Amino acid sequence: MVVKLQQVVPFGRSLDEYVRMFNLSSDDLQRTVLGIADGPASFNAEATQKGSPVTSVDPLYHFTGSEIRRRFDAVVDDIIQQVRETPNDWVWTYHSSPDTLRESRIQTIERFLEDYDQGLREGRYCVGELPHLSFADSQFDLALCSHFLFLYSAHLDYAFHRNAVFELLRVSREVRIFPLTTLMLERSLYIDDLRVEMEQRNYVVSIVKSNYEFQKGGHEMMVIQPCNPPC
Repeated sequence: MVVKLQQVVPFGRSLDEYVRMFNLSSDDLQRTVLGIADGPASFNAEATQKGSPVTSVDPLYHFTGSEIRRRFDAVVDDIIQQVRETPNDWVWTYHSSPDTLRESRIQTIERFLEDYDQGLREGRYCVGELPHLSFADSQFDLALCSHFLFLYSAHLDYAFHRNAVFELLRVSREVRIFPLTTLMLERSLYIDDLRVEMEQRNYVVSIVKSNYEFQKGGHEMMVIQPCNPPC
């Protein structure tokens, strides 16, 4: 699929937000981690600085840093205005206001851009997208999918979600997906069916409370692991 930059909302999140969203421990951050649909998150940059082996994959990385920044500048005020107009849709604890959210997103993309060119050279930022990834089987210990699967349930059908999760389980030993709510603040209708199908395929699926909530109701993640020994 050809990605058009004018259709992208390039908002990313920080290492601290990833730690909270996915309940990441210090041991988790020493594992080989794959970030799915990371966009201009500073997670990779900050984690790499701390010695954590992180690879990010996103179709956005087809574009230059300047192109990504221009797109961010073009949409940030409109997105923040939408947030201002729907104050009851958000939990104002981590981000205390639309202004602090805006400042956080600016700091995040600036940290990302400082690292982006070097990360491309080092292979830490890879162009790609679900449901087909170019990585080897079991290349990663942990795959993290932030604000993509389940969130866009109205746009991506159940078959896409199932195929995407199986692909993540092909390239990584454990998968964590956050949040479980859609853009309409509703629990995704795909969760229960996907859980049943994963368990039938000998995986352990857990719904775990996260240490992060910004989108109201978005405070849970799905954790998928192989059942070992076989269930």
